[in-house]
Amino acid sequence: MTRIVPLVVVLLMSLVAGAVHGAEWGAIVPGQTTQEAVRAQYGEPSKRATKKVDGYDTTEWLYEGTRAPGGVRRLAVDFGLLTPAGYRPEVVRVIRLDLAPGAFTRPLIERGWGIPNRVGKEGDTPLFFYDTGLIVLFDRDGWMVQTLVFTPPQPTAPR
Repeated sequence: MTRIVPLVVVLLMSLVAGAVHGAEWGAIVPGQTTQEAVRAQYGEPSKRATKKVDGYDTTEWLYEGTRAPGGVRRLAVDFGLLTPAGYRPEVVRVIRLDLAPGAFTRPLIERGWGIPNRVGKEGDTPLFFYDTGLIVLFDRDGWMVQTLVFTPPQPTAPR
Protein backbone atom coordinates (compact mmCIF):
# COMPACT_ATOMS: atom_id res chain seq x y z
CA MET A 1 0.00 0.00 0.00
CA THR A 2 2.84 2.41 0.84
CA ARG A 3 4.23 1.92 -2.66
CA ILE A 4 0.86 2.53 -4.35
CA VAL A 5 0.25 5.97 -2.79
CA PRO A 6 3.36 7.63 -4.34
CA LEU A 7 2.52 5.95 -7.64
CA VAL A 8 -0.99 7.40 -7.63
CA VAL A 9 0.43 10.86 -6.84
CA VAL A 10 2.85 10.62 -9.78
CA LEU A 11 0.08 9.44 -12.10
CA LEU A 12 -2.19 12.26 -10.92
CA MET A 13 0.56 14.80 -11.56
CA SER A 14 1.00 13.39 -15.08
CA LEU A 15 -2.73 13.61 -15.67
CA VAL A 16 -2.98 17.20 -14.44
CA ALA A 17 0.02 18.22 -16.53
CA GLY A 18 -1.69 16.66 -19.54
CA ALA A 19 -4.76 18.81 -18.97
CA VAL A 20 -2.61 21.92 -19.31
CA HIS A 21 -0.86 20.78 -22.51
CA GLY A 22 -3.55 18.74 -24.23
CA ALA A 23 -3.93 15.01 -24.60
CA GLU A 24 -0.53 13.58 -23.81
CA TRP A 25 0.76 11.00 -21.41
CA GLY A 26 4.25 10.30 -20.15
CA ALA A 27 5.91 12.64 -22.68
CA ILE A 28 4.06 11.00 -25.60
CA VAL A 29 1.94 13.41 -27.65
CA PRO A 30 -0.21 11.77 -30.34
CA GLY A 31 0.32 13.46 -33.67
CA GLN A 32 3.78 14.72 -32.67
CA THR A 33 5.94 12.13 -30.88
CA THR A 34 8.01 9.72 -32.99
CA GLN A 35 9.08 6.09 -32.53
CA GLU A 36 12.59 7.27 -31.69
CA ALA A 37 11.30 9.46 -28.83
CA VAL A 38 9.09 6.65 -27.45
CA ARG A 39 12.05 4.26 -27.53
CA ALA A 40 14.22 6.84 -25.75
CA GLN A 41 11.56 7.30 -23.04
CA TYR A 42 10.40 3.70 -22.51
CA GLY A 43 13.02 1.46 -24.13
CA GLU A 44 12.27 -1.45 -26.41
CA PRO A 45 8.69 -2.76 -26.31
CA SER A 46 7.72 -6.20 -25.01
CA LYS A 47 6.03 -6.94 -28.35
CA ARG A 48 5.65 -5.39 -31.79
CA ALA A 49 2.92 -5.97 -34.34
CA THR A 50 2.24 -4.59 -37.79
CA LYS A 51 -1.16 -4.22 -39.39
CA LYS A 52 -3.00 -2.37 -42.13
CA VAL A 53 -5.25 0.54 -41.16
CA ASP A 54 -7.15 2.22 -44.00
CA GLY A 55 -4.65 0.74 -46.45
CA TYR A 56 -1.57 2.02 -44.58
CA ASP A 57 1.07 -0.07 -42.80
CA THR A 58 1.01 0.72 -39.09
CA THR A 59 3.01 -0.53 -36.13
CA GLU A 60 1.92 -1.23 -32.56
CA TRP A 61 4.37 -1.38 -29.67
CA LEU A 62 3.23 -3.08 -26.47
CA TYR A 63 4.80 -2.55 -23.06
CA GLU A 64 3.59 -5.24 -20.67
CA GLY A 65 4.64 -6.68 -17.33
CA THR A 66 7.87 -5.16 -16.04
CA ARG A 67 8.20 -3.02 -19.18
CA ALA A 68 4.89 -1.24 -18.53
CA PRO A 69 5.03 2.00 -16.53
CA GLY A 70 3.94 1.86 -12.87
CA GLY A 71 0.18 1.63 -12.35
CA VAL A 72 -0.31 0.45 -15.92
CA ARG A 73 -0.96 -3.19 -16.85
CA ARG A 74 -0.33 -2.57 -20.52
CA LEU A 75 0.77 0.41 -22.60
CA ALA A 76 0.04 0.18 -26.34
CA VAL A 77 1.46 2.79 -28.70
CA ASP A 78 0.19 2.81 -32.31
CA PHE A 79 2.33 4.48 -34.96
CA GLY A 80 1.28 5.70 -38.40
CA LEU A 81 -0.63 8.94 -38.92
CA LEU A 82 -2.11 10.45 -42.06
CA THR A 83 -1.46 14.21 -41.96
CA PRO A 84 -2.13 17.01 -44.46
CA ALA A 85 1.55 16.63 -45.43
CA GLY A 86 1.12 12.90 -46.12
CA TYR A 87 1.42 9.60 -44.26
CA ARG A 88 3.95 9.54 -41.41
CA PRO A 89 4.60 5.94 -40.31
CA GLU A 90 6.91 6.94 -37.43
CA VAL A 91 4.45 9.31 -35.66
CA VAL A 92 2.28 8.23 -32.72
CA ARG A 93 -1.40 7.93 -33.68
CA VAL A 94 -2.89 6.44 -30.49
CA ILE A 95 -1.78 5.64 -26.93
CA ARG A 96 -3.83 3.13 -24.94
CA LEU A 97 -3.23 2.55 -21.24
CA ASP A 98 -4.92 -0.43 -19.61
CA LEU A 99 -4.68 0.58 -15.97
CA ALA A 100 -4.04 -1.44 -12.85
CA PRO A 101 -7.18 -1.77 -10.71
CA GLY A 102 -7.76 1.36 -8.63
CA ALA A 103 -5.16 3.53 -10.40
CA PHE A 104 -7.73 6.18 -11.42
CA THR A 105 -11.32 7.01 -10.47
CA ARG A 106 -13.94 9.21 -12.08
CA PRO A 107 -13.39 12.13 -9.63
CA LEU A 108 -9.64 12.00 -10.32
CA ILE A 109 -10.27 12.25 -14.07
CA GLU A 110 -12.71 15.14 -13.59
CA ARG A 111 -10.24 17.00 -11.35
CA GLY A 112 -7.42 16.50 -13.84
CA TRP A 113 -9.25 16.99 -17.13
CA GLY A 114 -12.46 18.76 -16.20
CA ILE A 115 -15.96 17.98 -17.36
CA PRO A 116 -15.90 15.90 -20.58
CA ASN A 117 -17.05 17.44 -23.85
CA ARG A 118 -19.24 14.38 -24.48
CA VAL A 119 -20.29 11.26 -22.59
CA GLY A 120 -21.51 7.98 -23.98
CA LYS A 121 -21.60 4.23 -23.59
CA GLU A 122 -20.15 1.30 -25.47
CA GLY A 123 -22.34 -1.59 -24.38
CA ASP A 124 -22.34 -1.34 -20.58
CA THR A 125 -19.12 0.71 -20.48
CA PRO A 126 -19.50 4.44 -19.67
CA LEU A 127 -17.18 6.69 -21.71
CA PHE A 128 -15.90 10.25 -21.43
CA PHE A 129 -14.75 12.10 -24.57
CA TYR A 130 -12.52 15.18 -24.47
CA ASP A 131 -11.85 17.37 -27.52
CA THR A 132 -8.17 17.33 -26.53
CA GLY A 133 -8.11 13.71 -27.70
CA LEU A 134 -8.64 11.82 -24.44
CA ILE A 135 -11.18 8.98 -24.22
CA VAL A 136 -11.82 7.44 -20.78
CA LEU A 137 -13.42 4.00 -20.39
CA PHE A 138 -14.89 3.16 -16.98
CA ASP A 139 -16.09 0.01 -15.27
CA ARG A 140 -19.82 -0.75 -15.45
CA ASP A 141 -20.47 1.41 -12.38
CA GLY A 142 -18.80 4.41 -14.03
CA TRP A 143 -16.41 4.88 -11.11
CA MET A 144 -13.11 3.08 -11.73
CA VAL A 145 -11.16 3.93 -14.87
CA GLN A 146 -10.15 0.85 -16.82
CA THR A 147 -8.57 2.38 -19.91
CA LEU A 148 -7.27 5.75 -21.09
CA VAL A 149 -6.95 6.34 -24.84
CA PHE A 150 -5.04 9.37 -26.14
CA THR A 151 -5.44 10.53 -29.75
CA PRO A 152 -4.66 13.76 -31.59
CA PRO A 153 -7.12 16.56 -30.68
CA GLN A 154 -10.63 15.97 -32.00
CA PRO A 155 -12.85 18.57 -33.66
CA THR A 156 -15.51 20.01 -31.41
CA ALA A 157 -18.89 18.48 -32.19
CA PRO A 158 -21.68 20.90 -33.09
CA ARG A 159 -24.17 21.34 -30.27
